[in-house]
Amino acid sequence: MTKEIIINSTNEETRIVLREDEKVVELFVEAPEHERMVGDIYKAKVSRVLPGMQAAFIDIGLDQNAFLHFSDVSSFYKSFFSDKEEPPRRRRSYRDFDPARELRRGQDIMVQIVKEPISTKGCRVTSEITLPGRFVVLIPYQRNIGISRKIEDPKERRRLKELARQIIPANFGLIIRTVAGGKSERELKRDISDLMATWKKMESQIKEAEAPSLVYKDLSMASSIIRDLFTNDVNQVHVDSRKMMRDISNYVKDVAPHLVHKINYYKGKEPIFDHFKVEEELEKMTHSQAWMKNGGYIVIHPTEALVSIDVNSGKYIGRKDHETNSLKINLEAAREIARQARLRDLGGLIVIDFIDVLEQENKKKIFLELRKEFAKDRAITKIESMSRFGLIEMTRQRVRPQVIHSIYQACPTCSGTGLVPTIATTVSRMERWLQRYRASRGDRRVIIHVTPDVYSYMNKGRYNKRLRLMWKYWMKITMVKDESLDVGQFKVFTAHKKQEIILPEDKKKAA
Repeated sequence: MTKEIIINSTNEETRIVLREDEKVVELFVEAPEHERMVGDIYKAKVSRVLPGMQAAFIDIGLDQNAFLHFSDVSSFYKSFFSDKEEPPRRRRSYRDFDPARELRRGQDIMVQIVKEPISTKGCRVTSEITLPGRFVVLIPYQRNIGISRKIEDPKERRRLKELARQIIPANFGLIIRTVAGGKSERELKRDISDLMATWKKMESQIKEAEAPSLVYKDLSMASSIIRDLFTNDVNQVHVDSRKMMRDISNYVKDVAPHLVHKINYYKGKEPIFDHFKVEEELEKMTHSQAWMKNGGYIVIHPTEALVSIDVNSGKYIGRKDHETNSLKINLEAAREIARQARLRDLGGLIVIDFIDVLEQENKKKIFLELRKEFAKDRAITKIESMSRFGLIEMTRQRVRPQVIHSIYQACPTCSGTGLVPTIATTVSRMERWLQRYRASRGDRRVIIHVTPDVYSYMNKGRYNKRLRLMWKYWMKITMVKDESLDVGQFKVFTAHKKQEIILPEDKKKAA
């Protein structure tokens, strides 16, 4: 499998894609108004403690308070503000440590963002602070050692664990990352040394800063992606910005000098995403339909509660029996669903409606194919077996809003529903408005501003709809084309003073 990272940097935003076998599987977008927040550490204040919700709300200085669940409160959360060099204790059981008793309103607390704000929800935080490096993750005031599950070789796991025991700093825990596989003691020590220098700077800020305040900002999106994704199995990194090229090269020279030769500066005249045929794939993200090579397609509909995905045969014409054809479409759909989930960053509960298959063995094949494809995903996923209704329910870790919200915003005309009133509906609203107006006022002459399509509809023919309204309500109605109006909108003015007429009912709707 070939893997490439392609980076497009402009003055307004940075876009990064990960491609596998020339297919875009992940997209990251960072702009000033959508700056990456996951990993940032704050000295904060407890705003409210709600034992009934098993949670507390934390003031970190943003518009919305952060959400801290009691399960994310470590028993040594006070250690950050202590001057004593106490060795870390083992985590106490819930009976010994009750956050509802320990946390108090106005109390200082160190928290780290683990999930960005989504829709109306504020960000989610934890008091278990971690400092990620290239090869290791440093955990203050703990003493646990963890090894990435993706390092599967038992000998390598034992070697890394023994190495970690020898180099782990006092009063710190350590997690060995996947990219640390095969690395020497010197390389791991250097990574730990850099993280310890970062920690020393943080310590002074923690003591001096007034809560709420930011005490640690994680790397920019481009740097963090290079740190986390630029591994030996990546074939090339293409960058179209000289400055970013220098920054990435300098970072990689320090942590993985053997990978520097894989970083290329793109010199082409056409945009980098056009050259690699990435732009056309990203344009399709706005479509609910995603077509497959075999002619089938999937329909993706995110909602507030869950993401629904429907599998359809589309243009596929099989040559065998219905069961075999359905299995072939479903297996291809499983691969495309895993790709689209990563690309669109779908999260939360996902329900997939596959084409019905009767044989239990075929249901198992679809489930195993889906699980195999999602094993490539960095996000945590849990997948249930196919139900008797042909549905597969799964969850995918949600860390940030869907990436599409970083590129597009809801349409102001339809408010994101994708639906606007028909001309007939607009005219009916207009007639109801005239009824209310005639019931409350005596003026029989009005000027109505309408969109061009409604103007044509109302004045079409000799005995048109405008004349019918005039005869019905015994009014003089003049219509004016107004291209500044949105679809379904109209405005009514007095004929004499040309002042807009706003009825009490209109004021209530606006409020």
